[in-house]
Amino acid sequence: MADPSEYFVIEGGVPLRGEIYPAGNKNAALPVLAACLLTDEPVTLKNMPAIRDVEVMAQLLAGLGVDVERLDPHTWRVTADGLDAERASEFSAERFRAIRGSILMAGPLLARLGRVVIPAPGGDVIGRRRVDTHFLAFEELGAEVVVENGRFELAARRLVGEDILLDEASVTGTENAVMAAVLAAGTTVLRNAASEPHVQDLCRMLCLMGARIEGIGTNTLMIEGVDRLSGVSFTIASDHIEVGSYIALAAATHGELLIHDAVPENLRMILMTFERLGIVVKPQGDGLLVPADQALTIVPDLGGAIPTIADAPWPAFPADLMSIALVASTQCDGVVLFHEKMFESRLYFVDKLIPMGARVVLCDPHRVLVYGPSRLMGDVMESPDIRAGMAMLVAALAAEGTSTIYNIRQIDRGYERIEDKLRPLGANIQRCADETCS
Repeated sequence: MADPSEYFVIEGGVPLRGEIYPAGNKNAALPVLAACLLTDEPVTLKNMPAIRDVEVMAQLLAGLGVDVERLDPHTWRVTADGLDAERASEFSAERFRAIRGSILMAGPLLARLGRVVIPAPGGDVIGRRRVDTHFLAFEELGAEVVVENGRFELAARRLVGEDILLDEASVTGTENAVMAAVLAAGTTVLRNAASEPHVQDLCRMLCLMGARIEGIGTNTLMIEGVDRLSGVSFTIASDHIEVGSYIALAAATHGELLIHDAVPENLRMILMTFERLGIVVKPQGDGLLVPADQALTIVPDLGGAIPTIADAPWPAFPADLMSIALVASTQCDGVVLFHEKMFESRLYFVDKLIPMGARVVLCDPHRVLVYGPSRLMGDVMESPDIRAGMAMLVAALAAEGTSTIYNIRQIDRGYERIEDKLRPLGANIQRCADETCS
């Protein structure tokens, strides 16, 4: 787990060149860990990212009496045959709030035990992140939900399938509802369901465990409940957000990267959006090549209008790449408006880019106007969340001179020892604690 005193020191201005492999999808790792609670048989999870959020989730499972074994840096075996019902009502609020993904245990624990008491979840401070969708879905399935003193008590003698319209296409809300429904009696129809790649990964794993789920990859899921699930060995897909981060890094530093195991079918809107910034990638084998000879010219909308890049639920451009694409655009010629629709605090990090020389205007909490290209200079920054931290790292590597980034444990939550991956590409980056650097 990251030392809270650690920080990065970066000497920027060097084009990154070489080959790189993305880690497994961070947003798939947490729900598949939670799904292990649905069976008493061993579940082996492969290609798991070695990041802080996964470690915290594993500790939460172990605290429930679950046998959690790390077979190698990227493989875990989880056996929930010793699941302790009493501990499912005694979560440590501090540990539970360390990551937002902790809420994903609510659905499987409710389905398996019939009762669970959880504190409010935590996670990135990027604006209000409502959890109503989760509990409204549980109520539709027949659970009683009581909220008192910042804790949620869920209870149901037996969950029963229902035709449910989610009030928003929440990723974790969808995942929780699916995990509860797979052991419910009868058929559940889940409408307005999220369909992100990590939701699809979870559903595919559940099907291999014996669940009956139709409509995977669409916004309507039909789930036929079963009496029990079995163990499985499952490999999660590469992280499409990490792939997008490497595309931005290559372009912003005027480098050239070959990204292996890129899973191009998960990148169609991401690649289309980068093309609007003048960043074009080429398929190559199992991966993508980001060539050095990029146009880096923002493509105006029809009639010469300033283009808008906006986030929205899948298959639209993902919110988790807004900060990173925004920094890449500072190195592109032209003007572009970024419209962050989903979180009202995610774009506040742009204030850190202005002292570096970026020509950006924070119009309001949801919109930023970028004028490029800008000559960036190194500066001292602090990461407020995972994606802003990675965006700051992109800016630091593109900038001339020295940058320091504090609170890098936020970056560690989503990116596995990022400095070790970037150094072979030519990045001059050091992880420091106090006065000692490595």
